[in-house]
Amino acid sequence: MSSRKFFDHLVARQIIWFIAITFLIGVTVAALFHKEYSVHLIAPLFIILIVCLDSFQSKHTLLKNFPLIGRFRYFFESIRPEFRQYFFEGELDGKPFNRRQRPIVYQRAKNEKQTISFGMQDDPNRIGYEWAAHSIYPKKANEQLFRITVGNEQCKQPYNASIFNISAMSYGALSKTAVTSLNKGAQLGNFAHNTGEGGISDYHLQGGDLIWQIGTGYFGCRDDEGNFSDELFTERANYTQVKMIEVKLSQGAKPGHGGLLPAEKNTVEIAKIRSIKPNTTVHSPSAHTAFSDAEGLMLFLAKLRKLSNGKPIGFKICIGRKDEFIEIVEAMFTTGIYPDFITIDGAEGGTGAAPLEFIDHMGMALTDAIVFVNRTLTQFGIREHVKIMASGKIISAFDISKSLALGADACYSARGMMFALGCIQALQCDSGKCPVGIATQNKSLYKGLEVSDKSVRVANFHKNTLKALAEFIGACGFINPKDVTPDIFSRKTSENSSLTFAEIYYSNLTRRQNPEPINFN
Repeated sequence: MSSRKFFDHLVARQIIWFIAITFLIGVTVAALFHKEYSVHLIAPLFIILIVCLDSFQSKHTLLKNFPLIGRFRYFFESIRPEFRQYFFEGELDGKPFNRRQRPIVYQRAKNEKQTISFGMQDDPNRIGYEWAAHSIYPKKANEQLFRITVGNEQCKQPYNASIFNISAMSYGALSKTAVTSLNKGAQLGNFAHNTGEGGISDYHLQGGDLIWQIGTGYFGCRDDEGNFSDELFTERANYTQVKMIEVKLSQGAKPGHGGLLPAEKNTVEIAKIRSIKPNTTVHSPSAHTAFSDAEGLMLFLAKLRKLSNGKPIGFKICIGRKDEFIEIVEAMFTTGIYPDFITIDGAEGGTGAAPLEFIDHMGMALTDAIVFVNRTLTQFGIREHVKIMASGKIISAFDISKSLALGADACYSARGMMFALGCIQALQCDSGKCPVGIATQNKSLYKGLEVSDKSVRVANFHKNTLKALAEFIGACGFINPKDVTPDIFSRKTSENSSLTFAEIYYSNLTRRQNPEPINFN
C-alpha cells in the first residue's frame, strides 16, 4: 500500500477513532479529579456513538468509509437549494421561475411598488429572446373587456369569466388554509378557482366561483368500484358555486400518468370529499373508464352538460400525439357536440410530484399547443363554438398577452397564485414539509398561513396583473385583449435575425381567421 493510500485509509477510519478515543480518555481522566468536568463526557461519547453507527452500518458506503466526516456531505447537500437561491443564484438563473419573475408577483400581491430600476438584465441578442412591438400611438385599454363568455349555443348557463383565473390545485396537495385563501381571493377579485381533480371540499366553498375538475379517479362523483356516478355528479355539479366543469384528460407536468393516494393520507375528511373509503389506498388510473375514444368523450361531455342543467363543459389536455387531438375535433364535427371550452396545459406546467422523465420530456410546449389547437378548430369550422384556456407557467402580463395573441381566450395560473400566497419556491411540494404552509397537511406549518391576509394578496395579484396587462397591450396599440395579434411579438431565431410570431406560427396576421392548412403529418 502506498503512503498516500495508507494516509487516505487512516483518514477514513483510524484518525477518527484515535481522536474520539483520545478525547474521551482525556476528559475521563479529568473528570476523575474534577467532577465538574464529567458533563464534558457527553460530547466524546456522542461522537464515538456516531462513529460506531457509521462504521458498522452497510447502507451508505460513504459513511462506512468516512464515519462522521461523511455526514457533512449529506448536510451540505440538504441545504444546497437554499444556499444557491439566496447566495449564488443570478437574477435570471432560478428555475422554474427566476428572481426577476418571483418578486413581481410578491409586489403585486402586496400592493407594493411594481417597478424595476436601471435597466433590463436579460440579453436581447440571445437566441430565443422574445419581445413585443410597441406603438407610437398607444391606447388606453378597457379593463371592462377583460372578461369572456364561456358557453356556446348548446349551453344553458354560460359563465362570464375573467381572462385570468386560478389553475387546478387539489385540496390534499394544498393545505386547507391555502385552498381557503385562494377561494376567498377569487371571490374578492371576481374570478374563477379551479378545484383540481381532488374534489370539492368545504374549503372551496368560501364564496368564490368554481371550475370543478374531474379526473380519471372521478373523485366526488364515483361509486364504490371507482366508476363515474351520475347521482353524485348531479348533486355536486348543481352547487351554485360551480360555474364550469372540466374533464381532465392529461396534465402538462405528467401527461398519461395516474396517481396514488396512500392509505395513511386517506383520512376520513379526504374520503368524504372524494367519495372513497377512508384509510384505504386509492389508485387514479392513467385513463378514463367512462369513455375510451373520441366519440365516447363527446357523448360523455354531452351527458355532463345534461346532468348539470346546461353548465359550460370542457376538457383539459396536454397535447402529445397530434392525430389523437385531430380525432377529437373530428368527433366534435361528426357528432355536432361541441365542448364549451378546451384547457391547453403546456408541458412546462407545474405539479407537486411527478417522475423526472414526465416533467422534463413529455408533452408539447404551451405556445406550440395553443397554435395547433386554434388552427385545428378553425380548419374544421368550429372555432367559434369553443373557447381556449391556456395554462402553463403564466404569471405576467407578457405571458397572458402572448397566449392571447397566439389564440387563447383566457388563461390560468397555478404557481403565480402560489407565489401570491407566499410560496418561496423551496421545491419541497412533494415532501409534506412546505415551509410556508401551502403544499402540506402539517398543521404546525399550514396554521401559519393567515387566510385573511393571503386571500387579499391573491385578489391583489389578479387585479394588478390585469392592470399591467391593460398598460402592456395599450402600449402596443390595443384596447381589447382579443384584438392582440401575433405579429407584434417577435423571437430571436439566430444571431442576425428575428421572426414575428405571425411568421413563425401563422401565414397571416390574425389568429382566428383563415389560418394556413394543417399538415396532418
